[in-house]
Amino acid sequence: MFKKILIPSFAFFGISLIALYAAAVEPVVPNDKKEVLEETYEPVVVLELFTSQGCSSCPPADVLLNKAKKQFPETVFALSYHVDYWNYIGWKDPFSKSVYTKKQRDYNRKFRYSSNYTPEMVVNGREHFVGSNASKLFTKVDAYKNRNSANKVLLTNVKQSGGTIDFEYSVLGDVDTKLLRTVLVLDERTTSVTRGENRNRTLKNSNIVVAEDYIPLSAREGKGVLSVPEIVRGNDKLTLIALVEADNLDITAAAKVGLD
Repeated sequence: MFKKILIPSFAFFGISLIALYAAAVEPVVPNDKKEVLEETYEPVVVLELFTSQGCSSCPPADVLLNKAKKQFPETVFALSYHVDYWNYIGWKDPFSKSVYTKKQRDYNRKFRYSSNYTPEMVVNGREHFVGSNASKLFTKVDAYKNRNSANKVLLTNVKQSGGTIDFEYSVLGDVDTKLLRTVLVLDERTTSVTRGENRNRTLKNSNIVVAEDYIPLSAREGKGVLSVPEIVRGNDKLTLIALVEADNLDITAAAKVGLD
């Protein structure tokens, strides 16, 4: 009787020792120190050029922006914002808006840069440099096109009817404190400039932002509408671009749809 009880007891004691040893060698990680794995999505490179038809240094940057878009059509999202502070020297840029000057000022405040300048290129809302610097631009494109994004945005049911563009959107990933920036982009326009620093020149501008709106991402999906401004002509090629923008102005996703 004694042997039958003793053998199982030793076996139980041995198993207990093994369990205690395993618990001892397994590191204990406090809950607040455990790594939280976040979802990531395919990379995007959003290039925002702040430019003006009144700035003699800007045309090379406009050309460079378009070159980057054509070289990386799936990854690069090109936006050209025409600012209004060059208008005072005699030529009023027809695409310029004070709200774009404010947008640039907000970026430079983030970058702790003292003032606005043209041409200025901003990459994914995270950093800036002189927009005509080709070496810098393609170095940054190569870097950002290999970094995954925190969000993904999808545009569906995009329809242009009369003077409006209707669309539906959905966003994947964390949307807390983020906005959806919707942008209407004019593919190209040629302008004969008669005054200012570029007087007597014919400028070909591309990727021109002609309308923009923001939608709070209180939900991951919804509907939106953009008005088509009068400056758009019937034969102009347009693109609708949607960006997910964090409260610190970082851009975390992008999508685009060409309009017929």
